[in-house]
Amino acid sequence: MSFNLTQWLKDQAKDDTLPILPLAPTCTRGGTATIDDNREWLVSNGLGTYASASISGANTRRYHGLLVASLTPPVRRTVLLSRLDEIITPVGANPVELATNYWSSGDTHPRGFARLESFCELPVPTWCYRLDSGRLIKQIVMLHGLQRVDIGYTWLPDDGKSSCDLDFTVLLAYRDFHGEMHGNADWRFKQDLWSNSAHAPIQKVRVEAFEGAQAFWLEIDRGAYNADTDWYWDYKWPREYERGLNDREDLFRSGRVHTPLAAGQSMRFTAGLDPQTDPKDRAATIADLVARAALQHRQLIDSAPGSKSATRQKLLLAADQFVAHRQSTASNTVIAGYHWFSDWGRDSMISLPGLCIATGRPEQARSILSTFGKYLSQGMLPNYFPDSGIEPEYNTSDATLWWAWALNAYHGATGDLDFVATQLPLLREVVRWHITGTRHGIKLDTDGLIAGGDANVQLTWMDAKVGGFVVTPRSGKAVEINALWYNFLLTLDALEQAAGDAPGEFDYQALAARCKAGFEKFWLEDAGYLADVIGYDGVIDRAIRPNQLIAASLTYPILSAERTRRMLDIVEGDLLTPYGLRTLSPADAQYQGIYGTGIERADQYHRDITYHQGTVWPWLLGPWVNARVYARGENDGNLAFIKQRLQSLIAHIDNDGCVGSINEIFDGDAPHVARGCVAQAWSIAELLRVTSKWGALG
Repeated sequence: MSFNLTQWLKDQAKDDTLPILPLAPTCTRGGTATIDDNREWLVSNGLGTYASASISGANTRRYHGLLVASLTPPVRRTVLLSRLDEIITPVGANPVELATNYWSSGDTHPRGFARLESFCELPVPTWCYRLDSGRLIKQIVMLHGLQRVDIGYTWLPDDGKSSCDLDFTVLLAYRDFHGEMHGNADWRFKQDLWSNSAHAPIQKVRVEAFEGAQAFWLEIDRGAYNADTDWYWDYKWPREYERGLNDREDLFRSGRVHTPLAAGQSMRFTAGLDPQTDPKDRAATIADLVARAALQHRQLIDSAPGSKSATRQKLLLAADQFVAHRQSTASNTVIAGYHWFSDWGRDSMISLPGLCIATGRPEQARSILSTFGKYLSQGMLPNYFPDSGIEPEYNTSDATLWWAWALNAYHGATGDLDFVATQLPLLREVVRWHITGTRHGIKLDTDGLIAGGDANVQLTWMDAKVGGFVVTPRSGKAVEINALWYNFLLTLDALEQAAGDAPGEFDYQALAARCKAGFEKFWLEDAGYLADVIGYDGVIDRAIRPNQLIAASLTYPILSAERTRRMLDIVEGDLLTPYGLRTLSPADAQYQGIYGTGIERADQYHRDITYHQGTVWPWLLGPWVNARVYARGENDGNLAFIKQRLQSLIAHIDNDGCVGSINEIFDGDAPHVARGCVAQAWSIAELLRVTSKWGALG
C-alpha cells in the first residue's frame, strides 16, 4: 500500500510549509535497517525538561529518556520515564516487538529497529514502523511550558479496516541524569491507581519512587494500565562506554498497557509532574497535540525577521530548544548544550544574538542579560550555574567581555535605551575591577593589555581541565581577551553616548587606544598572523589557533582589514574545515586530529587533552564569517564562497548527530566525525546569526 509520511504529517500538523523531511534508517546492502545508526532526536519544553534517545529507539546514553524532568527549572534534571517497549499484534498475525535495547551481555534485543521504515523530527519526532499488514506511527510531543511528555500511537492497516492490539511495558527510573540507577529486589515504586469509575480500567497512575521523591503521573486515553512490577537488569549504554564512563543501569517496570486499536485509531500515553486537570487536555488526541506543537513552531518562525527558507526554519526551531526559564530568577537563561550542560555565561553571551535577536525575540535577550547581570561579582559574570543549583562559579575571563557584544546586539535591534541605562553601571563596574584587579589575577597591565590566570586555572573558552591539569592554560595575555576588552571599552563608550549618560570615571577611548597600541605585540609580521598568547615573561605563543579571528569579528575590530586578509590566508589554510575551525593547526606538534585520541574507550582525560588541541568547533564559523566579510567585503563573490563553505554544516542538521540540531564538536581529521554534545547552543546560534545578517548565506 502506498503511503506518504510527509503528506500525512503535514495534514496532521495543518501546515503545508514546515520543512518536513522523513529520513530512512541506515541500512545494510540488503535493505535491512542496521543497529549502527547512531543518530539521535531531542525535544524540550523551555524549562530544561527534555525527551531524547536514538532514532533506533534505544537508549544509548545515560542522558536518554522519554521524560527527563527539570525539577527546579532549568536544573535538577531527573530521568523519570525511561522508555516504553512496544509489541503490536495485527489481527490474524503474530506479535511483533518494536523496541530496541542494548544489554551488558552484548546482546541487542528486541531488534525493533529492523521494522523502522522512516523517521522525521518535524513537526514532532515521528517513527513509521512497517509491518506485514500495515504501519504503526509513533509520535512524541513535548509542548512549551508543560512539564510532561505525550507519546502517541496510530494504526494504519494496509486494507484500511483491520484492527490490532498494542501492548507496551512502562519502564521507569528515578535518578539524576548524570548518574546510573541500580535496582534492588526490595525497592518497589509506590503506585496509586485511578480509574474513571468503579468498573472502568485503570487509566491514571500516581508514581512515587520512594518517600520524599518527586511524584509523577502516568495517564492513558484509551485501553487499560495493569500494575505489574519487576526490575529489568543490566541495560547497556554504548555511547557511555565510548566515553569511558559507567555504561549500565537497571530499570523498574511499573506495569503494562493494553490497547486495542481499530483502523486509523490512535491512543495517547502521558507522563508528567502533575495530572492533567484541564478537560481540553484530557480530551486531546495525539493529532490535536501534534497540531498544537506545529502551531508553536509556526508562531516561532513567523515572528522571526528575514527569510523563511527551509534552512532558516530549521535553525529557528533548533534555537528554541536552548532558551529556558530559570526559576531562581524568574527570567530566561540559555542551556549551553544537550544533554549535559546547564546555563553558562560565556555560551549565553555569545549565543544571545543568534538565539534571540535573529529569531525576533528581543524580550528574551533582555531577560537573559538581566539574569546574568544580577550575578555580577567583582566585575565578573559567572561562568556557569551548576546543575545542583548551588552558587555559580566565577572562573572565566571572557564571558564578561562578551556581555558588551550581546548588549550591543540587543540595543541595535530594539533601540531600548531605558534597559541599556540599567546595564551601564554594571559595565562600568567591570572596567573598574579590571583596572584594579579581580579574581585569578585578571588585571590591566601597564601596556594597556589584560592579563590573567596561571598554570592552574582555565579562564578562556579553551577551558579543558583534568583534575589539576589544565590542558590549555593560556595564562598571561590571550589574543581574544584583549580584542574583547578593546571592543568592550568602545561599546561602553558608544552606549553611554547613545543613552546620554554622563561619562564614567574612566576615559574609555583612551583605554582602548592604549589597548590597541599594546596589541601590536600580537602581530607576527614575519608569519602574517596573530600570536595566541603573550606570557607573563613576554614569551610569545606562536601556535596557529582560531582565537585570533575575534580580533577581526567584533563590532569594533582591533585588527586592520589588510592584516586580517593576511591572517585569513593562514587560518583558512590550516584551520578551516567543512564543519568549523580546528582549534590548532595540524602542523603543530601538539595537534590531535581525533577527539579522545581515537581509543575505543576515550575517558575524560583522553577526551579533554584533545578538546582544544585540533578538535573542530562549529561556533567559530561565526567569527570567521564576520572576519571574512570585514576583510573582503559583502560582494557576491565573497558571500558565495562563504555560503559554499557552510553547506556541509547545514546538511549535518538533517542527516547526522541529533537530527534537527548541530553537534558541539567534530574531529579535526577527515571525515570529521561529530562528537561531544549532540545539540550545542552556540553552534546553532552563530550559524543562525550570520545567515540572518547576510541573507544570501541562508
